[in-house]
Amino acid sequence: MPAASEPMPALALLAGGRATRLRPLTEGLAKSMVEVAGAPFIAHQLRLAVREGISDIVICCGHLGDQIEAFVGDGSAFGCQVRYSPDGVRALGTGGALRQALPLLGDNFLVIYGDSYLDTPYRPVWEAFQRSGRPGLMTVMRNDGRWDASNVEFADGAIRRYDKVHRTPAMRHIDYGLGALAAAALRDRQAGAAFDLAEVYRDLLGHGQLAGYEVGERFYEIGSPAGLAETRAFLGRARRRANPD
Repeated sequence: MPAASEPMPALALLAGGRATRLRPLTEGLAKSMVEVAGAPFIAHQLRLAVREGISDIVICCGHLGDQIEAFVGDGSAFGCQVRYSPDGVRALGTGGALRQALPLLGDNFLVIYGDSYLDTPYRPVWEAFQRSGRPGLMTVMRNDGRWDASNVEFADGAIRRYDKVHRTPAMRHIDYGLGALAAAALRDRQAGAAFDLAEVYRDLLGHGQLAGYEVGERFYEIGSPAGLAETRAFLGRARRRANPD
C-alpha cells in the first residue's frame, strides 16, 4: 500500500460545459462562477481538493473559461498550483478535454466534474486505483434513484454494468463523479476529437479494465436548479458552522 506521505496526483477539473439547464442564471456566466454560499462554486471545489491533499490542479475549460482563469489565477490564493487546458475553437466534451490535457496531467491522475461537490476522502480512492492495477477507477454510491437516475450495477465490489442511457432495475448505484485514470486509457483516442468521459469508462469496463470503489457520502451538484439549491443550502450550513459569529 502507498505510504501515507506519498504525494497525491494531479486533479483534472472538467469545467467546460455550457450550463444550459441553469439559464438564464448562466447567460454570460461560466457555470463554475455561479455564486454558492458567498463565493464562486469553483472556490469551494479548490478548497476541498486542497483539504484532500491535492496541490496540482488542471482546469479543463471551454465556454467562458476566461472568467474562471481571471478569478482563480495560478491557484496560489487557494494553496495550490492551477494550470489550464482550454478546449480551443470547439467543445471537446469531457473525454476530449481530458485527452487534450494529458501533457499536463502525468501518467496517472484524478478527475472530477466541474459541477460536482464531492465531500469524501480522496486518498482512499487514489490508493484503491493504485492497488487495482487497472487503467481506470470509477467511484460509485448507492443511490436507489434518490438524487439522480442510478446508472451503475455494482455487486461484490465490482462494476457489472454502466450505462447513462439504457438503465436497468439492477442499477442501484450511480457514477459518483470522482475517478482515477491512467493517461494510457486516453492516448489512443484522437487528439482534438470530441467525446464523453462516459465512453472511456464504458470501453474500459467492456475490457475488464475498470475498477470500482464505493463511497458512502452523497454528492452535491450545481448542474440543475434543484441541485444548485441543495448545494447552496449544504455549503451555507457548512460556512455557518465554521464561522458561527
